[in-house]
Amino acid sequence: MKKDYVVGIDIGGQSTKLGVVDARGQVLVQSVIKANNSTDPNVIVKELAQGVIKLIAQAGKHGQIRGIGVGAPNGNYYTGEIAFAPNLPWAANSSVNFANMLSLECGGIPVALTNDANAAAMGEMTYGAAKGMKDFIMITLGTGVGSGIVINGHVVYGFDGFAGELGHNCAVRHNGRLCGCGKYGCLEAYCSAVGVARTAREWLEMNPDEQTPLRDIQDISSKDVYQAAKEGDKMAKRIFNYTGRILGEKLADFVQFSAPEAIVLFGGLARAKEFLYEPTLKAMNENLLPLWRGKIKILFSQLKESDAAILGASALAWEL
Repeated sequence: MKKDYVVGIDIGGQSTKLGVVDARGQVLVQSVIKANNSTDPNVIVKELAQGVIKLIAQAGKHGQIRGIGVGAPNGNYYTGEIAFAPNLPWAANSSVNFANMLSLECGGIPVALTNDANAAAMGEMTYGAAKGMKDFIMITLGTGVGSGIVINGHVVYGFDGFAGELGHNCAVRHNGRLCGCGKYGCLEAYCSAVGVARTAREWLEMNPDEQTPLRDIQDISSKDVYQAAKEGDKMAKRIFNYTGRILGEKLADFVQFSAPEAIVLFGGLARAKEFLYEPTLKAMNENLLPLWRGKIKILFSQLKESDAAILGASALAWEL
């Protein structure tokens, strides 16, 4: 039987998305598994394998799956391991031999793994805003901040498979926030969905007399801040301006080492593009050397959020 289909899996801090993909890049069926708080990787892998097997059956492609491609935080393309991923409780303090474990649970279907942002970059390069580009940087703004660096048409993995952790560059050096990785002041601590919510909570405490609908929300999320900004709330707009300024300053640093044609923003927080774009672009250009100023585009993903990382991860599986 011909194996003309693959499975793409995008593992995130809040949920895992998976889909069956054909050779033309069509996602035939897909599903979402909400994050499990278990710290046991065996529990997580078994649950995911059950989801994969169920999805393959739903697509009617049993015996026709060539391989499984996975994008995950701190996923190592070379070893198939997920190592010390702060936003995954089951892999936060150790290295998990994820690809081999998942393959065994899925009846021996081969599995390839890469960083989730690298997977998103591959999807965007093939099907989205970066189609036709050979040099760009993908920044994923979700629970954390991830990055995929493409130079001359190839994803940069580095000698150990972990190149491109731009989210853990220091963005605020003086009294910076503690990041989930254990460092202080990381970009992720400010420009992720979690970081935006932290900014909101801090500002509410520092400005007790300012009237804002955010004050009435018990457990503020970045979605709440976005909704408030859409409704014209001044504090919410300032939060996105602050976030965009920090992001733009760091993007300028990233430009100066790889000279990309564009930087593509992807992920849940990127939905707030009407509030993020201007401050991010302005701060980036203010901090660029003149030879790059005004030349580097900031683009937003053109793919459905549910499809981009699935398609990118699935691309790995065609090489198996």
